[in-house]
Amino acid sequence: MDTRFSVAIHSLILIANTEVSATSDQIATSVGTNASYIRKITGLLKKNGIIDSRQGVSGFRLLVKPEELTLYMIYQAIYGTDEVHVFDLHQNPNDECAVGRHIQPVLTEEFHEIEKKAEQELRNRTLAECIRKVRGEIIREKQQRKSE
Repeated sequence: MDTRFSVAIHSLILIANTEVSATSDQIATSVGTNASYIRKITGLLKKNGIIDSRQGVSGFRLLVKPEELTLYMIYQAIYGTDEVHVFDLHQNPNDECAVGRHIQPVLTEEFHEIEKKAEQELRNRTLAECIRKVRGEIIREKQQRKSE
């Protein structure tokens, strides 16, 4: 399963919440991957005007306010497409089978409808909401530790 989208969101939350610029090494440590993979993701985000890095200064900074940065914008930057694609169809169904003969057009239509709904949800959600939820989880964890 492709994790570039979740890695991009994770990286952007770190970049948005770091007082000093977050480096690819620091982000990689948090994500649990290597820095070269993070550089590929941040390269796509930079190419699409979401983040910036400066010569001679390590780390990244957000160019788009978290409240204005939709998950759809992040998705577009990572996958380079305007269409949300979640599902793939299996190839070569048996045309001699009644189900095999008709499954692809049926699933194509179903998947397209679901993906349109997913796209709308991504357009309606922002990085700021993800940041708030992460902060909420951190607070909840601290409270739980205090009560133990």
